[in-house]
Amino acid sequence: MNIVGIIPARGGSKRLPGKNIKLLAGKPLVAYTIEAGLKSKLIDRVIVSTEDPKIAEISKSFGAEVFIRPAELAQDTTKTPPVLIQVVEELEKSGYYPDIVVLLQGTSPLRDEKIIDEALQKLINSDNDSVFTGTKIGKTMPKWKRDYNGKMVALYDYHFRPRYQEPELMEDMFAENGAFYAIKIDAFKKYKDFIGENAEIFETPKQIDIDTAEDFEKVEKIILENRVQA
Repeated sequence: MNIVGIIPARGGSKRLPGKNIKLLAGKPLVAYTIEAGLKSKLIDRVIVSTEDPKIAEISKSFGAEVFIRPAELAQDTTKTPPVLIQVVEELEKSGYYPDIVVLLQGTSPLRDEKIIDEALQKLINSDNDSVFTGTKIGKTMPKWKRDYNGKMVALYDYHFRPRYQEPELMEDMFAENGAFYAIKIDAFKKYKDFIGENAEIFETPKQIDIDTAEDFEKVEKIILENRVQA
């Protein structure tokens, strides 16, 4: 079975300039994800997609393959699925046909190879078309939101409202934590996305997707504390 891990790593971060190669506890941020992918027993290729020469150089030095993405896929508004599609198309042109496409975001350095392999096994051993990591946020009260027209919209079927006195009837809620996504190739090509229509969650402890300097500092503190405890 061919399983490819793809790490999108664009050079033009606005909130935290240069974050993908910014040193985190002495190592470039993207290196943590590269190493986790390479340590996986199931992923057979780890590819960084970037338009940035420095990210490409550092990624290669840590053992990843690098695909240079075209400029039109390196814009502030570029979404992730087209980046993955471009990598898969290039792989297939070269004769490599992945059975599973794995998205490993380089901004989630706390995810390790154990999470990767256990989540992949869950997908491989199931009829689901995709799996992603998520964190349980517990049972929640009924939620509403205001749409773009200003109208209140229920995020649950309020005709079957549970009684507040019966919290056990409230459904458990999960939040995607961004650490891992995997999808079987047929679903990937059908939906052109990294989550299909028959997805399953792989529950993990809370992850931190680095987006700001505060996130960076928080994760660095966790990594340094873990090193002391090891």
